[in-house]
Amino acid sequence: MKESRVIFDRVWKKFHRGERHDSLRDLIPAAMRRIVGRDASRRELQQGDFWAVKDLSFEVSPGQTLGIIGPNGSGKSTSLKLLTRIYEPTRGYCAIHGRVGTLIEVSAGFHGDLTGRENVFLQGAIMGMKATDIARRFDEIVEFSGIPEFIDTPVKRYSSGMNARLGFSIAAHLEPDVLIIDEVLAVGDMRFQERAFGRIRELARSGLPVVMVSHQLDRVAELCTDVIVLRAGEVAARGEPAEAIAAYVEQSDLARAAVTSELIRFDALDLETPVVCSGERVTVRVRGQLSGPLGEHAEPLAIRVRSLRTGSVVYVSGSRRLHATLGDGGPFELELTLQANLPAGNYLLEAGAQDLLTHRDFASAPSVLFRVTDAGSFRGSVQMNATMQLVEQPTATPAR
Repeated sequence: MKESRVIFDRVWKKFHRGERHDSLRDLIPAAMRRIVGRDASRRELQQGDFWAVKDLSFEVSPGQTLGIIGPNGSGKSTSLKLLTRIYEPTRGYCAIHGRVGTLIEVSAGFHGDLTGRENVFLQGAIMGMKATDIARRFDEIVEFSGIPEFIDTPVKRYSSGMNARLGFSIAAHLEPDVLIIDEVLAVGDMRFQERAFGRIRELARSGLPVVMVSHQLDRVAELCTDVIVLRAGEVAARGEPAEAIAAYVEQSDLARAAVTSELIRFDALDLETPVVCSGERVTVRVRGQLSGPLGEHAEPLAIRVRSLRTGSVVYVSGSRRLHATLGDGGPFELELTLQANLPAGNYLLEAGAQDLLTHRDFASAPSVLFRVTDAGSFRGSVQMNATMQLVEQPTATPAR
């Protein structure tokens, strides 16, 4: 069995909300409480304290990539800062064995008055690289960043995107033993994002142990071997990427699904197949109960398709627009067919009854996940089902 390079053993981390001492009268008792009650304070919450991470454990060995996902404030970045010793745990033990490459706030260490070239050497030294190693990788770092013409310009004149691209390029060429990633897959423009993701994928597949935090769930699904879902500092779910992502989406959907109405109830959304090729059709059956007329400003069944990569809604329609009438009462069952003219990725189909004046659901149905695959025939955000054929064969000019 491979030795774990990353160890997180029953770690807890406590913070204090709004700690302020406005006078010496407040400061002295607070200091004494810390000295006298230090052991007790590490065990129990005092007034204003909260647990940012609670009893979290995991290990990562060479060849494994662990994803950590969850809503904002769930403890994801705190966990990475504990790993990289920016924070010390209140309880438990965490350690990394080997040289660490951290892709966290990648341009934070830049000195504004120094040029890009000087900052490459400065940042590399901060990250533990020898000057000879930096010089050996310098051209590769600059080329990857895509800003060679500005490398001798002070970075205070760089745009935020240029800063992030150069910072990522330095960090991504460290040749580390362990890679720690925190939301850096959105640096730069779209083309650079693809290059950045390709570099991370290359490092992950080389056998490096990787721990990554990201809200881009399709990236997590592609890169990770295991995924932990955090909620309020605790493990809400863990397992293979598809299972963990599904659990996360279901948990995130609970508040929306809790919206109910006395007039309409949705019992089930049944997906015919969870995986389709781009351009194929997705069929969904919606079952429920209508107790009375909903009124002229209601959409009885609104349909939304949401990209799990960006969280954005890519398609909206509804029963009125699609000329499907539910009637005024009784059980109903609708069949919805969508053509998945989408790029490969994971998508969430949401449904509910909507107020057309406020565009808010007043009754919600269960959501379903589906995945779109393709054979690599296109790139972009829309499948246009292109065909191509040769109309005329060019003829070779005879040699003289």
